[in-house]
Amino acid sequence: MKPSRTLKVATVGTGYFSRFQYSAWARIPEVEIVAICNRTLEPAQELANRYQIKSIYHDFDQMLDEVAPDLVDIITPPITHQSYVRSCVDRSIPAICQKPFTPSLKDATDLVCLIKEKQAKIIIHENFRFQPWYLKVKELLAENILGELYQISYALRPGDGQGADAYMERQPYFQQMERLLVHETAVHLIDVFRFLFGEIKSIYADLRRLNPVIKGEDAGIIIFDFTNGTRGVFDGNRLSDHKANNRRLTMGELKIEGAKGTLFLNGDAELSFRRHGDNQDEKINYSWNDCDFGGDCVYNLQRHVVDHLLYNKEIMNTASEYLLNVQVAEAAYRSNDLGKCLNLIDR
Repeated sequence: MKPSRTLKVATVGTGYFSRFQYSAWARIPEVEIVAICNRTLEPAQELANRYQIKSIYHDFDQMLDEVAPDLVDIITPPITHQSYVRSCVDRSIPAICQKPFTPSLKDATDLVCLIKEKQAKIIIHENFRFQPWYLKVKELLAENILGELYQISYALRPGDGQGADAYMERQPYFQQMERLLVHETAVHLIDVFRFLFGEIKSIYADLRRLNPVIKGEDAGIIIFDFTNGTRGVFDGNRLSDHKANNRRLTMGELKIEGAKGTLFLNGDAELSFRRHGDNQDEKINYSWNDCDFGGDCVYNLQRHVVDHLLYNKEIMNTASEYLLNVQVAEAAYRSNDLGKCLNLIDR
């Protein structure tokens, strides 16, 4: 059945990860991609042909003025985000902005101030919390399956950071990023930790660069204390891998410990629960779509935004909410530089 209303979506960007966004938009019946903007014609034309996008632009502002979309999807590197977001804010057009939000905390703070001042609607494309295993974990925590919570631990082990060709196949710009592990990757888990456990009151980080061909850090341990008294541990190493049929599915393994037992997520997105005092794991069955990236989390996020805009459902991941993730990530770098734990409750 044809939807009663269609959202006109305009996009900018055709990089590696954009394939997942375009694929997801094509599967949402209330959405029509009406225009695409990109610096070079060939990749934009390819996507326009594949998804029947009628208009191609080189100039972002011109696209916004001529198309007047209902929503813009910004799928470009962080250095472009301020300009594109400001253009949308100036025209009161809602937008989804790819993460990392901006290159620096100051840029993010200034942009959020503008968004609040203009009462604009900017949602950050932070899709990890929309991965189906984390949605299921959230549901299980709400059912109090673990009782009093003690600790959440995540070991990032994608295994893609070894040697001179590290990251070159998918995202070669990773090699030149001054800040990599936390700014690009751990921020996903910071958001997941906050989604599952609440706000963070203090942080300690010890970061390392193991591969000399890259500029930024690619390994590190971050310890979080939450306001509810629990603790989080992020143990990241992009050179090591983990057991999984697809090592990019969960990109690592998660463990949550509580008074009633331990919940475990493995690399194949299988969830299991071991009751306190038992030696046997109980498999937790749940359904999810093994499509595109991370259990179709891109689709889940975009569906979430469409439901908000068309059906007034509650929205997550607004720019102002996401600013807390950027502040925590910045604090991780300061903690590493200073070699001490930092209190965040006054942030």
